[in-house]
Amino acid sequence: MPATPARLVVLVSGAGTNLQALLDACEDPAFGAEVVAVGADRDGIEGLARAERAGVPTFVAKVKDYPSRDDWDRAFTDLVAAYEPDLVVLAGFMKLVGASYLPVLGRRTVNTHPALSPAFPGMHGPRDALEYGVKITGCTLFVVDDGVDTGAIVAQTAVPVEDDDTVETLHERIKVAERAMLVETVGRMAREGWRVEGRRVRLGG
Repeated sequence: MPATPARLVVLVSGAGTNLQALLDACEDPAFGAEVVAVGADRDGIEGLARAERAGVPTFVAKVKDYPSRDDWDRAFTDLVAAYEPDLVVLAGFMKLVGASYLPVLGRRTVNTHPALSPAFPGMHGPRDALEYGVKITGCTLFVVDDGVDTGAIVAQTAVPVEDDDTVETLHERIKVAERAMLVETVGRMAREGWRVEGRRVRLGG
């Protein structure tokens, strides 16, 4: 176990169910991490409310409040970096971080995708998997890079596709698997450390 808990900053854009799973896990000291801040690209969302109820500091940076997307990216990088995170978790965060963010925090930032990467990237992974007719899909945790769902893979969990699945039922089962994968893997990263070697992410020393 590390001498002090790993510092997590969690970024949200909506309801924050993955954030809540991490907040719940962090209540156990053996998890090895604490959420030190929650950031968002919009206000008035349940994800921020969850953080506030848990007594976690929050910050909001809306793209429309900055002269350009690059200005937002620089400001957002500074806001996140100010909390000195060991790991940044994009938990339903719906903005792509950019050229200012990645050199500073990219290797310390992970995101989830509701498909087994590299299959079905983008916004509609469950729909695309169902339409393609695959029998197994799932979810992926990856290190953020400058692509869309293209980063080095940290963990994956398979989810069978049932004959009577709709996009909604399939996506819901993927979300359940995703939360479990996220909590388990973030805990391991916090306790054991990790390193990125090309396309491979290795947990532990």
